[in-house]
Amino acid sequence: MDLRFTDDENAFREEVRAFFRDNLPEEIRQKMIDAEHVGKDDFVRWTRILNEKGWAVPHWPVEHGGTGWDPMKQYIYLEELQRYPAPQPLAFGVNMVGPVIYTFGSAEQKKRFLPRIANLDDWWCQGFSEPGSGSDLASLKTRAVRDGDHYIVNGQKTWTTLAQYADWIFCLVRTDPAAKKQEGISFLLIDMKSPGIEVRPIVTIDGGREINEVFLTDVRVPVENLVGEENRGWDYAKFLLGNERTNIARIGVSKQRVARIRELAGKEMSSGRPLIEDERFREKLASIEIDLKALELTQLRVVAADAKRGNTGRPDPASSILKIKGSEIQQATTHLLMEVMGPYAMPYMAEDDDRWNEPSDVPDYALHAAPAYFNNRKVSIYGGSNEIQKNIIAKAVLGL
Repeated sequence: MDLRFTDDENAFREEVRAFFRDNLPEEIRQKMIDAEHVGKDDFVRWTRILNEKGWAVPHWPVEHGGTGWDPMKQYIYLEELQRYPAPQPLAFGVNMVGPVIYTFGSAEQKKRFLPRIANLDDWWCQGFSEPGSGSDLASLKTRAVRDGDHYIVNGQKTWTTLAQYADWIFCLVRTDPAAKKQEGISFLLIDMKSPGIEVRPIVTIDGGREINEVFLTDVRVPVENLVGEENRGWDYAKFLLGNERTNIARIGVSKQRVARIRELAGKEMSSGRPLIEDERFREKLASIEIDLKALELTQLRVVAADAKRGNTGRPDPASSILKIKGSEIQQATTHLLMEVMGPYAMPYMAEDDDRWNEPSDVPDYALHAAPAYFNNRKVSIYGGSNEIQKNIIAKAVLGL
């Protein structure tokens, strides 16, 4: 298999780089470089710049606003977006509920929601996990009972990322409690302004407030907001999670972070010389780079196979491999960045800009190393924990 880029693909890469260089506001890019909190206004501003170019949802079908790029150009675009670095369009809309709607939704749902997702007119969040239903998601207990033209929804969702900003939430709900647990679940689109919805923040170890609990009490949801067929939600959820796991590899993110580690290790001193000259440190960095190159080649093989196979609507089970190794590398890079910062990483800046025990000589670029490290502990858990992904690989890839 020839994984070299063609002249056309290399020219496309340069086009993408030039667009990011000329159009991404510098203050947003600097936040990304420094691992600072990127707010809702920044996401909306950048997404609308991309959407005006026609690049906000490049992997969607052309009739819904996509670009028509082949899988390799989509890969190049995403890698350059992450490496520049620029914010990725909100995944909950663009990569999760959007593809579910255009694949399984009604014509009215496509017309109503897809253009607003592409322009970030609607901010979406994901209502899957519940207390006691995380990796075993099929054990969820949130109920939806049909009442005429509405469902009455009661239950609780947790770890709901950015729900404090959300206009809509896509939820897995139990509509047939008598069925086997995977067979009695439906996929509902719920307006977050509906009476009976309460959002409570969960403050994370890094001081952030990106995740929440969502309580639903007698929430009335129009039946027209059911995606696909009743009790088929588990199939739609598996489709969604397969797309999410592929994106979690985030090769461009790790490449950008490796470059940042090299840059800062050239500034920070150890035993009278730049840390980058320390042999043991260089071994650690080289080990990460080797793993990252292997992951990149694996991703390219998956992309090439997708291009050959065509769009089947079913994610490749190998996306679980990308999820596992991609999350491990992301965690390794944040760990090594903490090592570069040394004691400077201790007085970190939280999301609300409160500085803890900060000496006067701490460089600004060190203030977000610890939050990034702590926050990245989650990437081996969300989207299906790595332990669950190994079971998927054993069954779907190895046939065990």
